[in-house]
Amino acid sequence: MDLKQHIRNIPDFPKPGIMFRDITTLIKEPETFSYVIDAISNHYRDKNIDVVVGIESRGFIFGSLVAYKLGLPFAIVRKPGKLPGEVISEEYELEYGTDKLEMHKDTFEAGQNILIIDDLLATGGTVAATARLIEKAGGKVGGAAFVVELSFLNGREKLKDYDVLSLVTYDSEE
Repeated sequence: MDLKQHIRNIPDFPKPGIMFRDITTLIKEPETFSYVIDAISNHYRDKNIDVVVGIESRGFIFGSLVAYKLGLPFAIVRKPGKLPGEVISEEYELEYGTDKLEMHKDTFEAGQNILIIDDLLATGGTVAATARLIEKAGGKVGGAAFVVELSFLNGREKLKDYDVLSLVTYDSEE
């Protein structure tokens, strides 16, 4: 299935010069949405994954369904201050400044294999921070899956030690 035809391109969003890849048009089509969930689930079905982790917020959409499909627990990684229990955190660099991600301390057991899911791989900062957070908590990153990858931003470089799956790749901003 050609998923690119189901992704809306919005020029100059959120700022001039950016081509936004809108996946809301993909998830509103049941056949296409099912295809994405099945493709990710099938790729990781026999990879000994113990827990699926979704990154805020669109990673929750895809991650929860992949976890359900694989019969695995689902956990979330969020921006600071959004989780009610005891958390661990990881700070990461942005273009201008830093940000932080958090997850509950009891998200998984040490030694478990964790699949990270988000909608988009761009520069890789958020998912690399999530991987560090998982490893800090004693987990092993069993893979990272994305619907869309902007390969021209070289985010995959930050994930070279992991099994990375992207269903759609854009090689340029256009």
